[in-house]
Amino acid sequence: VANEDGRTTPFQALYGKQKAIVVFVRNFLCYTCKEYVEDLAKVPKTYLQEANVRLIVIGQSSYHHIKPFCSLTGYTHEMYVDPQREIYKTLGMKRGEGNNMSVRSPHVKSNTLLGNIRSIWRAMTGPAFDFQGDPAQQGGALIVGPGNEVHFLHLDKNRLDHIPINTVLQLAGVKTVNFSNKPQVMDI
Repeated sequence: VANEDGRTTPFQALYGKQKAIVVFVRNFLCYTCKEYVEDLAKVPKTYLQEANVRLIVIGQSSYHHIKPFCSLTGYTHEMYVDPQREIYKTLGMKRGEGNNMSVRSPHVKSNTLLGNIRSIWRAMTGPAFDFQGDPAQQGGALIVGPGNEVHFLHLDKNRLDHIPINTVLQLAGVKTVNFSNKPQVMDI
């Protein structure tokens, strides 16, 4: 995988010494991925540090797209790219949409039409007019490490099939996050 500066690191180095939540996104223009990563950005670094867990997003475009995508989403945790989609293929992540579009990510706020229009607009106004990855590639989520121990794997069936972030956080032993904009009632 490559970081925002194009420096490559073996994928295994990301989870060799520490448990990691690794989220694979479809592409950096995908509106559902953008909204999912916006919510991942809300996971406090302190929650991850307390649980000794890394949070990593992997895209499948050129590394040049990492900084603009992080800036767009407010994501400050680790991000890498797998431009040849080698890890996607190894994990069995599929290409194409599944039939079951009734699955709905709780992290996607836009409707399909508006989301697609925003994605097209970002493609047209971006520095490089490309899809920033294979538009047919699906993503997923993995909890792995330390070492080669796989704790959890979710392969997205379609663009709306993201695993809820709090589910992944719980499975990794990380405190959950309130993603709603509603005020919380606290017992004192």
